[in-house]
Amino acid sequence: MTTTQSILTIFAVVWGTMVTRFLPFFIFPEGKKPPEYIIRLGKGLPYGVIGLLIIYCLKDAVFSSYHGLPEFIAIFFIFILHKWKRNTLLSIGIGTIFYMTLVQNFFV
Repeated sequence: MTTTQSILTIFAVVWGTMVTRFLPFFIFPEGKKPPEYIIRLGKGLPYGVIGLLIIYCLKDAVFSSYHGLPEFIAIFFIFILHKWKRNTLLSIGIGTIFYMTLVQNFFV
């Protein structure tokens, strides 16, 4: 890739990122009420995305003998931790550490 191509690629990525970040604020300004379907999407889409991520993470798990067990233990642990603390960042961080500890030390 030449220098010109690299610069054009960077500008395209920056432009695309800025458009996707700023466009919702122009379409739905502070005083304007968004349409009902946007409100419904805002309420339901996060749950759908989390469900999709769980399915994606478990798609390659092998469910024979004890394989798949660390995944289910980690999911249960993260579920309990999140219900207890209600902190997404804590659930992601501690859940990742817990899963990696299980996989590297107990399910070798």
